[in-house]
Amino acid sequence: MKLKSIVLPVSVLAPLALIAWGGLRFYKTGSVVHTVSDVPITTVKKSDVTFTVAAKAELQGGKSEMLSAPMMGGSQLILTALSNSGDLVKDGDVVAQFDTTEQEFKLKEAEADLAEAEQQVIQAQADSQAKDEEAQYELTQAKADLRQAELEARRNPLLAAITARQNTLAVEAARDKLRQLEHDIPNRRANATAGIAIQEAARNKAKVQAETARHNIESMTLKAHRAGYVSVQQNMGSGFFMGGMSLPSLQVGDTVRPGMPVAQIPDLSNWEASARIGELDRGHLAVGQKAEISVIAVPEKQYLGRIRDIGGTAGPPWNRRFDCRISIDNPSSELRPGMTARVMLTTDTLRDVLWVPAQAVFESDGRSFVYTQSGGSFVPSDIKVLRRSESQVVLTGLKPGVVVALASPDQQKKDSGAGGALQAIPK
Repeated sequence: MKLKSIVLPVSVLAPLALIAWGGLRFYKTGSVVHTVSDVPITTVKKSDVTFTVAAKAELQGGKSEMLSAPMMGGSQLILTALSNSGDLVKDGDVVAQFDTTEQEFKLKEAEADLAEAEQQVIQAQADSQAKDEEAQYELTQAKADLRQAELEARRNPLLAAITARQNTLAVEAARDKLRQLEHDIPNRRANATAGIAIQEAARNKAKVQAETARHNIESMTLKAHRAGYVSVQQNMGSGFFMGGMSLPSLQVGDTVRPGMPVAQIPDLSNWEASARIGELDRGHLAVGQKAEISVIAVPEKQYLGRIRDIGGTAGPPWNRRFDCRISIDNPSSELRPGMTARVMLTTDTLRDVLWVPAQAVFESDGRSFVYTQSGGSFVPSDIKVLRRSESQVVLTGLKPGVVVALASPDQQKKDSGAGGALQAIPK
């Protein structure tokens, strides 16, 4: 009797446990039935689907003129004047100015060195000329002495042997002196020329330094070479960066590295709209595709354009985007840099296909499915995705008119339960 009393509960509990395990298994595979409550719904539609890509964009002039800090070695440049973004400038107007104190000091030093070097050159030339004249005098005197000695030597037959010998020696000495002078004078001239060249090199060095300082001072004033609106660039050397926050714009007092962009003046006859578009739509876009642009500040006008350039993809894995530049074919005088615009790109049209809103499609374990209505509940139904955009999904595996959920019934149930609990709290 005791054995039967033990076996009987086990025989009853085992099937119940098996049923519970099967139910749990059925729930985990996504085949659980969901009751219809407040779940938003739609129907599977069959029609032509035009795929469009919409994005927010910012206006900017094409073929912009970039004004950059002058290249001046490792010097740090300090902005003392800078136009504001949006300021209208004409050709030749000053856009930015850097502190020239250091360069002005270098210019004064170079000019002083140049003046001193020029005096050194003048003195070296005068010394060379004086020494050359002195050498010419010595040479003339030596020739005259030789001539005089030779005249005295002609009387040797009439003179005593000792006197004649002295005259002969005098001729030889005069001839040696003349020969030595004729050898030394070119060397003296070469040395004088070398001395002048050294002084001229010092003068040229000081001249180059002065010209460099003048050029640096002139290049530290950035002027516009065309009419347009100024766009001040970001301070790339500020070191300020937090998450996705933008770098601050340059302002008076900032220190700028040589060659760093300071301001941009777009060509207002070549307008562009710059947009950042989700990676999902990259494969649907190509250079040359037509676009419609709506400018928020000019709502009464519609602008047409074409994709000019598609940049690289960047950003975190959950929000990867790429830059897309669109040229505007029919710009107007109302446009300004930095205006916000809405870009609409038509990529493709599929004829007579089944589609649902993108929020009706879910993915799990490598499969795509929707929640279809069956009586008073929802059940997951597998589908095959043919084409997807941010707003629409073209699919197969369903029939037109089938009711599908626009939100997960599981999540909707949780939200409803949370709402009920909040409502139960007494005021």
